Amino acid sequence: PSCFDGHPVPPLGFLAELEQILASRKGADPATSYTASLYDKGTKRIAQKVGEEGVEVALAAMAKDREELINESADLLYHLTVLLQNEG
Repeated sequence: PSCFDGHPVPPLGFLAELEQILASRKGADPATSYTASLYDKGTKRIAQKVGEEGVEVALAAMAKDREELINESADLLYHLTVLLQNEG
C-alpha cells in the first residue's frame, strides 16, 4: 500500500518496511553495511546502542530541541528494531 495508489497506509506501516530492510541487511558484508555490522557484533553492542539512543532522546526532549528529538527518536526506533530482530 502507498499513499499514491489510493490505498490507505497503516499509520505504522513504515515499521514493517524497516523490518524488511533490516532483515535483508542481516546477511550483508559487515564491512560495508552498518546494520550487518551491528548484527555481527551481537546483542551486547546492539543493546548498548539502544541505551545510548534512548539517553539522547531524553536529552533532546529536555533541551526542547524538536529537530534533535525527531532525529534521535528515529535512531532509537532503528536500533530497537535491530535488537528485536536479532533476538528473534
